Amino acid sequence: MEIGIEKIEKWVTEKRNFQFLDVRSAEERELANIGGVHIPLQELEGRFQELDPATRPWVIYCHHGVRSLYAAQFLKLNGFDALSMRGGIDEWSRTVDPNVPRY
Repeated sequence: MEIGIEKIEKWVTEKRNFQFLDVRSAEERELANIGGVHIPLQELEGRFQELDPATRPWVIYCHHGVRSLYAAQFLKLNGFDALSMRGGIDEWSRTVDPNVPRY
């Protein structure tokens, strides 16, 4: 259900077909952003139909990986190939791209 930062970084380098989903608040997204679709977790149950379940896989991120794990579980129950980014955007900032601000 989770995917490590190293594997995602490899997917980016290989230009693998996947899509980021950011489930943080709008305020958090303004602070730091690595792209992808943005649907805050509290809106996901009402808006997940906006996402294409044919996209393989969805890599979901939040600040530290807790909310994204919940979102991945929810999306899997609804037919999506969904993985939670272990460590969240904070881990991404520390290990992949130090230009992404930490908060």
